[in-house]
Amino acid sequence: MKTIDSLEVIINRFPKGYIFTYMDFPQSVEKREAIIKALNRMVVAGKISKLARGKYYKPETSIFGVMKPPQYQIVKDLVESDGKPVGYLTGFSIFNQLGLTTQVSFTLQIGKNQIRPALKREQYRIAFIRQKNTITRENIPLLQILDCIRFIRKIPDTPLDSVCRRLLFILKDLPESDKKSMVRLALKYPPVTRSVLGLFFEELGANNLADTLRKTLNPITVYRLPGIKGIYPSAAKWNLK
Repeated sequence: MKTIDSLEVIINRFPKGYIFTYMDFPQSVEKREAIIKALNRMVVAGKISKLARGKYYKPETSIFGVMKPPQYQIVKDLVESDGKPVGYLTGFSIFNQLGLTTQVSFTLQIGKNQIRPALKREQYRIAFIRQKNTITRENIPLLQILDCIRFIRKIPDTPLDSVCRRLLFILKDLPESDKKSMVRLALKYPPVTRSVLGLFFEELGANNLADTLRKTLNPITVYRLPGIKGIYPSAAKWNLK
């Protein structure tokens, strides 16, 4: 069987939108170059699409035309290593996913312990945000919520009061164990993030968690979040102005 024919058999088993490289195919060292050339010929023939250098996908077609791969597939090599998480999607895409905005951005932001320069893949600009906590599959959803609080002023096209109501709704539904974990994770976030989180927990009646966060804050430092005092008068207790 020709190289390109054997590749097509394997590619046909991949789900639509799955990102793959030459490493996804059984090979010997001497065949590696032949596989890469065959994949590039398939791109020219329109059988597969190229996302970036050495990265390909099987495009899915709808009534609206060719669909792009899911965002996670686009960045999976940047957020996974040997099956373990080393990063996670955050920022604009999570603002939308959590219902904090309806705006769709062409910037994908990734939280990582070690950041790197921004890069571009197809129509997306991929930027990186420093995450000081160890990243695990279990804490990624909590880190994403904390990032939303950290960047609350950058959430586009949604009034602050609507963003706060939505975040309170999300926090309220968390299991108690997750709320406690969030307080621990928040210790490695900027003080203003801990202040806003403490305010939210106080609004939810989780006073023990709020008090724990309050003890981590400098009582004379003022945190700027314009409009918050008009929504929650108790914001003054958290030095939020």
